[in-house]
Amino acid sequence: MNSILVGVCGWGDHDDLYPPGTSSKDKLPIYTGYFPIVELDSTYHAIASSERMEQWVQATPDSFQFVVKSYRELTGHGRKQGAPIRSWKDNVLEMRASLLPMKKAGKLAAVLFQFPPWYDCTAAHVKYIRKVREAFRDFPVAIEFRNRTWFDSSYRDKTLHFLEQEQLIHVVCDEPQAGIGSVPIVPKVTNTDLSIVRFHGRNVEGWNNTGRPDWRDVRYAYRYSDEELNEWIVHIKQLQQNANQVILLFNNNSQGDAVDSANKMICKLGLDYLDLSPRQLEIL
Repeated sequence: MNSILVGVCGWGDHDDLYPPGTSSKDKLPIYTGYFPIVELDSTYHAIASSERMEQWVQATPDSFQFVVKSYRELTGHGRKQGAPIRSWKDNVLEMRASLLPMKKAGKLAAVLFQFPPWYDCTAAHVKYIRKVREAFRDFPVAIEFRNRTWFDSSYRDKTLHFLEQEQLIHVVCDEPQAGIGSVPIVPKVTNTDLSIVRFHGRNVEGWNNTGRPDWRDVRYAYRYSDEELNEWIVHIKQLQQNANQVILLFNNNSQGDAVDSANKMICKLGLDYLDLSPRQLEIL
């Protein structure tokens, strides 16, 4: 498997990948003709059944990989209105059962636990992350922080050491520097098996909730310039030296820019994926 995998977050919303009128069920097989990995983010809103996960396993090439986003109640985001009321243990058991088909198929790159902007660096939150690590001890677990306190000068090294001790994968972020609810670029490896980078864009104005009704739609509206992507080449090479594999995921898709950014990065890194699905139609 290539030591650097590049993909985007979700496969349903990238209209420039699909012929007009493509049904939802046909999008993933087409997606796998362009990228070797995807972030499965619908699992943040609802835990997918193991049957559904098995369908996605069967719809992808043998080498294809998924980064699966953890259910929102397991990362402190609370219960979605209308969602069933379940205990923490029940959510863990259901999430674990959901992940098994991908794990058994060798297609589960990591389970992504993305904590909210208010999830600051406290002893209670450290204890909770240890609880998550124990509950998913036999899964590759990636941790993404969105509160700057984890990387303040007095906590940065301690945070990285904690992740390393627990064999957790530190998710490196490229995102707007927009106050306490954002984190700086910290290109460090805490688990030698894998490093993950998520590119959220640099839309400073749209990052924080300003009361706009379309805030979530514009938050990730950003197209990376060539110069901004070039800045990352050194970081990626550094991560590659310390991890067996590096995964780059582009989430800057509020206005459909993620595929463009991902393809540019593939070109800049000189990557050539030989085990993609055959393309039925050359669109890009």
